[in-house]
Amino acid sequence: MAVSTNVNAPKPSTGLSAELGKRFRSNIQTYTIILALIAIWILFAVLTNGAFFTAQNVSNLFRQMTVTSFLAIGMVFVIVTGNIDLSVGKLAGFVSVVAAYFQANVWYQMIPDQPLIAAILSVIIGVGVGVLFGVLQGYIIAFLNVPAFIVTLGGMFVLNGLILLVTQGKTIPANQPYFSEIAQGYLPPIAGWIIAAIVVVFLFWNMFRSRQSRARHGFELSNLGLELIVTIFFSLLVIGYVYWVNQYRGVQTPVLLLAITAMIMAYISNNTRFGRYAYAIGGNREAARLSGINIRRSIFLIFILMGLLSGIAGIVLASYVGYGTTAAGQGYELDAIASAILGGTSTLGGVGTVFGALIGSLIMSSLTTGLQMLNVAPAWQYLVKGGVLVLAVYADVYFKKNR
Repeated sequence: MAVSTNVNAPKPSTGLSAELGKRFRSNIQTYTIILALIAIWILFAVLTNGAFFTAQNVSNLFRQMTVTSFLAIGMVFVIVTGNIDLSVGKLAGFVSVVAAYFQANVWYQMIPDQPLIAAILSVIIGVGVGVLFGVLQGYIIAFLNVPAFIVTLGGMFVLNGLILLVTQGKTIPANQPYFSEIAQGYLPPIAGWIIAAIVVVFLFWNMFRSRQSRARHGFELSNLGLELIVTIFFSLLVIGYVYWVNQYRGVQTPVLLLAITAMIMAYISNNTRFGRYAYAIGGNREAARLSGINIRRSIFLIFILMGLLSGIAGIVLASYVGYGTTAAGQGYELDAIASAILGGTSTLGGVGTVFGALIGSLIMSSLTTGLQMLNVAPAWQYLVKGGVLVLAVYADVYFKKNR
């Protein structure tokens, strides 16, 4: 008697311990940087007698990481394709200077009684400047075949000159009402709890939706208990974060903007053709070309995206600092690249995640904050950051070679 089989039936899930081992082996680099972050936090908490974990310091820590994080998210897409962008720091700085200039010298005279409209117009112009510069660099790189390293290095020098031209060597105030709220504002505590509840519901909904999708297509299901543990863990992190920052002044506006941006970029990287093409190009450019992927168009769009995120970072920078200065954006490109690499983005291309870039950015920000609290000299801070970055690159090469 013939026995019928359902080829579309989902494969049974594995045991909890087996699933844990499998996940750890396949994501060992990700778990390593998470453990490194936890170790850094514990070390600074001990050395500062707990001051590192005060509500105010945690709030400031996450606020300070936002500018670097916006740049690091875009840098993931750039590095994944095997390129680099050395101009993002100065582009963010130039956008901050332009936004400050319009706030102080244009809108203040044209519409002095409309601070909200002035803030909105400054944001639009600032982001537009970032996108236009991304279009220019992307076109030269993608369609004129000039190496990204050279184009963006030249762009960094050009932007530095533009900053000096706009500022005329002076500091431009950008602390007008509404505009300053972009990076210095806080949400009411009740709003923070509402957002936390929405995020927790979304995490559980997404988990069950993903399981249903895998079952429908006949893929092996992960252990339900493990997925519940992971989802509960991230839910507790969100709840704990909201509780902790509410002890100070509430969830920070730039952190909320960063979270929204990160979720959008993570969705793009994992669930869209644009994102899959980026990883395919970095993994094997020739194979991607033979598969029919328009490599030039993809790289062009990625640099436009990088310009967009640099524009957002510049607006947040101007609002956070409250001024447009001649040194605006100095060194942010190095922090962004370091954050992406620390987060697991491979310098060889084809590997990297938005979530990892955020962890890397948090590590960089934690190092800076902790060392400053310990009154460590700037020279030693640079040495520590450089050493951490070299170790991260070595780990990337080591893990990729073993795989």
